[in-house]
Amino acid sequence: MARQLRVEYPGAIYHVSCRMIGDAPSPGGYGGTSWPTDKSLFRDDADRKRFIERLAERVEQYDVRLYLYVLMTNHFHLVFETPEGNCSKFMQALSTAYTVYYNLRHSRHGHLLDGRYKAKLVEGDAYLLALSRYVHQNPVYAGAVKNKPVKEKIQYLRQYPWSSYRSYIGEDKALDFVDYGPMLAEMGGKRGIRPKRYREFVESSLVKEDEEFKESLKASPRSIGGDSFRRWVDEVYQKLVEKRDVREDVSFRRITEPLDPGQVLEVLAEVLKVDVGEFKKRRRDSVLRGFAARLLIRYGGLTQREVAGILGMATGSAVSVQMRNAAAVLAEDSVLSRQEEKAVSRLAKLRETEGAGSANTYFKG
Repeated sequence: MARQLRVEYPGAIYHVSCRMIGDAPSPGGYGGTSWPTDKSLFRDDADRKRFIERLAERVEQYDVRLYLYVLMTNHFHLVFETPEGNCSKFMQALSTAYTVYYNLRHSRHGHLLDGRYKAKLVEGDAYLLALSRYVHQNPVYAGAVKNKPVKEKIQYLRQYPWSSYRSYIGEDKALDFVDYGPMLAEMGGKRGIRPKRYREFVESSLVKEDEEFKESLKASPRSIGGDSFRRWVDEVYQKLVEKRDVREDVSFRRITEPLDPGQVLEVLAEVLKVDVGEFKKRRRDSVLRGFAARLLIRYGGLTQREVAGILGMATGSAVSVQMRNAAAVLAEDSVLSRQEEKAVSRLAKLRETEGAGSANTYFKG
C-alpha cells in the first residue's frame, strides 16, 4: 500500500488524529468509548503517561510547536505547527518511540499506530481557535456523558486528565512542551483573565454547538479553513499526486542548521540586558535558566540533558522544571513575553543567515 501523500511546508499547522492499527472509528467520528482492553492504544494510565513523555521529547527534538493534545482510549488528537515543515518525520518518530515502549511492555510485536493517520492542514486565527475548542471537547462527546445535562458535561471536561485543556484553563500547571500563546492571545484582555475566557469559550458550545464550524470540517478531507485556503491545499496536493511516479512522498521542506549554544545565549542576554553568566547562576525565583533552556532547545537543537550541562544543572528533569516555571511566568508577564518574542525573532533571522551558505532555502525532497 502506497504511503499517504502529505502537504508539508515551513509554518504549516495540522490537526492530526491517529488510531491504533485495525481500529475503526465509531459512528459519529469520535470513537474510543469502550473500556481499555488488550487491543487499546492506551491500556492504563502508565501508557498514557509514557505517551505524553514521548510526545514532549519529540516536540523538543523536531522543533514542533504543540498547541494542544487529547488522548482517548484507542486514538489521540494533536494540533501543532511545524516551523521546519517536518510533519511526517515528527509523526514517524513519535509512532516509533511509543510503539517500542508499548510492544515491550505488553509483549507484542509489529506496528501499533495506523500509518495512514489523518493530518488536515489548518488555516490560522479563527479556524485554529475553533478547532482547539472542538478537539478539547472530544472526551465529552466520546464518553459516557455525551447525552448528559450540560452541567455534567462541563464537570467531566474539567476533570478529564489526559488532555491539555486543564492546563489551558488554569486547573493544572502549564506544560513546558505546549504552546498556549496563540489560543490565549485570541481571548484578549489582560493575561491573567485569558484562561477564564478560554474556558468560557470552550464550554459555551457545550450548550449550543458550533454547527458552522462542524460543517467546515466536512468541506475537505485535507484542510480546515476558508474557501481559498482549501482550494490552495487541493492544488498543491494535486501536484504531489502528479509527481508521485517520480517520487512517492514529495514535500517542501526548509533546511536549517542549529545555532551554536553560545550564540543563543548571547542574543538572549542582549535582549534581557544581562550578562551571559547569569543564565548559569542558581537563584531563587529566577526564570532566566528556564527562559534560556527554551531557546537552547528550539534554536540550538539540544536535548534537555545537553542543556543541563551547559547551564550547570544536575539533570534534564531539572531543566524541565525550570522550563515549566518559565512558561507559567511568560503566560502572566507581558513584558517578558515581548522580550522572548524579540529574542525569537533575532534567533530566527540569525539561523536563516547561518543556513544560507550551506543549503538552498527550499528543495523538493
